[in-house]
Amino acid sequence: MDNLENPTPIGLNAQSIINAYAGGSCNGGDPAKVYEYAFNHGIPDSSCMNYIAYNLQTADEDIDMCRDCSPPPPAEGESGIENCYAVPHRKYYVNAYYSVVGADQMKSDLATYGPIGCGIQATDEFDAYKGGIYSQHLNSIEINHEISVIGYGKTYTGQEYWIGRNSWGTYWGEAGFFRMQMYTDNLGIEQDCTAGIPTYNPNLNTTATEFIQ
Repeated sequence: MDNLENPTPIGLNAQSIINAYAGGSCNGGDPAKVYEYAFNHGIPDSSCMNYIAYNLQTADEDIDMCRDCSPPPPAEGESGIENCYAVPHRKYYVNAYYSVVGADQMKSDLATYGPIGCGIQATDEFDAYKGGIYSQHLNSIEINHEISVIGYGKTYTGQEYWIGRNSWGTYWGEAGFFRMQMYTDNLGIEQDCTAGIPTYNPNLNTTATEFIQ
């Protein structure tokens, strides 16, 4: 976070972002808007809400951002929300966010600030990925899925690749992660990325639009 020499890993809450419609819903959206929401409002950590991949129909700002629940467990088909209550929680912010394009800029940002969000064209073949360094040639790219690029590496033969985290569960790929060929035939992973500079502190005197590039 703010201490970039000794960062503290924090998992942010995906369901809270969906509940707030912070950039879209389970049906799609604009990843940059999630960074805008983090800039303006902050995002709770992953312990606040279970991820259920469900678009909230009506929202109460507090209980749908971070909650705890009392027994008994709800019956099948019931939410049990009547036994739940909002709990105080810490929020995590970005103090700047910006687009990242190309391998060199991606490597620099990963090394300096950590994971970045990137769009790809998720194909049927990528859906069936089970491991290894993935590559697929496409004549044109249509971004339809967002993943996290968390690092990069090189094989002993010199082949460079991205290390990515997907949102399809640990049963998919390499325990939920994947490796993607760098530079070419990589579903457009280097074309449309967004990154932010994390901070613990809310932004009180600036507007998010000043930071979009």
